[in-house]
Amino acid sequence: MSAARKFAPVPTPETLPFWEKAAQHELWLPRCADTGKVFFPPRAHSPFSGGAVDWVRASGRGDLASYVINHRPAPGYEDEAPYAIALVRLEEGPILTSNIKGIPADPAHLRIGMKLEVQFEARGEVTVPQFGPVGKGEEA
Repeated sequence: MSAARKFAPVPTPETLPFWEKAAQHELWLPRCADTGKVFFPPRAHSPFSGGAVDWVRASGRGDLASYVINHRPAPGYEDEAPYAIALVRLEEGPILTSNIKGIPADPAHLRIGMKLEVQFEARGEVTVPQFGPVGKGEEA
């Protein structure tokens, strides 16, 4: 299935830096300018202090915190079912929702705690970070 038919987020002023960097195949996270803590999802003001937000480049590495295997595909995913929808805990702390790429969507292949790294998939005008096992990156 064409990645262009899959759901593509619509950037907002608060999320635009995230999507601009994703288009360059870089994962960036918002950070509280007062405390230095990174967070997700992006917002106009820090959830920690209510103050200013700046952005930092993330490592792109994390581990599988949880997942569900979806057997009923959403529009645009018909040729990919079943597929894994996961919570990925980044090394920097925040948790992102992602698809898991590069391995079968089967509990025999998905282990809580497994090491993952970011990959990127172009969906029309937006590039979406996804995750796969370390060393099995496939950039679209």
